[in-house]
Amino acid sequence: MIYKQLAAQCITDIKSGKIAAHSRMPSLRNFKMLNNTSMTSALNCYQHLEALGWIISKPQSGYFVCQQVRSQAQPELINFESRTSDPKLGLSLKSYTPLIKTIGPLGYARIDPEQLPLEQLQHSFRRAIKRQSENISLYPSPEGKKILRDSLSAHFRRYDFHFSAEQLIISNGCMDAIQTALEITTNVGDAVAISSPCYSGLLDMLNLLSRKVIEIPSTKQGIDLLQLEKHMQSGEVKAGLFCTSHMNPQGTSMSAQQKQQLVKLAEKYDTPIIEDDVYLEIAHGKVIPLPAKHWDKKGYVLWCGSVSKTLAAGYRLGWCLPGRYYKQYLTRRRYCNQGVTSPTQLAIADFINNGEYACHLKKIRFNLHNHRLDYQHYLRQNLPVSSKISDPSGGFVLWIQIPNLDSQQLFKQATKYNLDIRVGENFTTLGLYKDCFRINIGYPLLQGNAFEINCLKQLEKLIDILSKLVPQHAKSAT
Repeated sequence: MIYKQLAAQCITDIKSGKIAAHSRMPSLRNFKMLNNTSMTSALNCYQHLEALGWIISKPQSGYFVCQQVRSQAQPELINFESRTSDPKLGLSLKSYTPLIKTIGPLGYARIDPEQLPLEQLQHSFRRAIKRQSENISLYPSPEGKKILRDSLSAHFRRYDFHFSAEQLIISNGCMDAIQTALEITTNVGDAVAISSPCYSGLLDMLNLLSRKVIEIPSTKQGIDLLQLEKHMQSGEVKAGLFCTSHMNPQGTSMSAQQKQQLVKLAEKYDTPIIEDDVYLEIAHGKVIPLPAKHWDKKGYVLWCGSVSKTLAAGYRLGWCLPGRYYKQYLTRRRYCNQGVTSPTQLAIADFINNGEYACHLKKIRFNLHNHRLDYQHYLRQNLPVSSKISDPSGGFVLWIQIPNLDSQQLFKQATKYNLDIRVGENFTTLGLYKDCFRINIGYPLLQGNAFEINCLKQLEKLIDILSKLVPQHAKSAT
């Protein structure tokens, strides 16, 4: 095809340096004229290059060449025999020192508030309040406003992920959606399969709900499905709880084949799978992956998401596609009176429908791609040469492994200096990942306002602590 031939030539020029990293690509019109081709071929070429990660579109500015990360060692994947364990074991580190007094930019996985389209959101909220009128005195329905469910259905249809508004239930954020899913599919004492490492907030939730866990080792393709099937077959696993796209903390995604196999296992063993997809749309300039729910024809997958990461956690707005568990899910929410505030629902629907949400997503994907490169470059220059830094496909975090690091000591020293980071043992119940830690990359590293400078200062303090904890500390080559 012509567009693939054009793309191949562009890739050759980028690799050779003829087209420099971060440089602006010709406009589609100019590219068409320069290559004596059609506008369709020009557009297909750019979209193909973007899908491969060579260029990225910046809203209202055009297409830009991505900086290509040099090959770097990735954190090791630990293979172990899965067994039932208690989430309480994963909370042990929290008792070592007092809680960190401030929430720093490196700790929580979140975006820089300055990147939020606050003015456009304010307009949407003002319009929402006007539309609410006399309905302000009514309790919100547990399934959520139809206008919002319609908006989300149309929004995800753009990714070739199709579902009807009637299948969707609005929740108070993704964690709320996951909690309801766990409550209707499992009972106290049941074992839930999770990936290892696993987001610490999910371990906290499972502990509070008195569920056991079975950690499934991560692989390059996603998770060890053979071990998962063994536990499903024995009846030990009553449900699965997996982040399938841009997993926290590794940043990797299950392959499309793995997601399809996961759905088949759910059907074969009549086992519900709760899909935590809060990071689905936060790809770093690449194609948005399809969720496992896309292949779920029999309704065993309960797909959960929210705007907590893409917009702001304070809105407390998420959703769930409960599949075959729809009636139980809705009944549970009615019983708990868990409707989401109507003005927020109407405002987010307005923000989606007027096109602002799609523009915002493009912007933060572009910014996060650059953040990742800046953080990786800084860390490669300043961490020990043996360090291994993740290269995530999306999300807000980097997962870092340093041989001979004692993460408990790192946690103790970090809290002394009020340094907010997350160490590896918080992401497991099995005492693993003792030489790992996670940092947030949602804030720009090398710009000028106070929070960004603070972010760099916190990284400098982290490097200083590590130099004292890790034997034979040496900086990587630039």
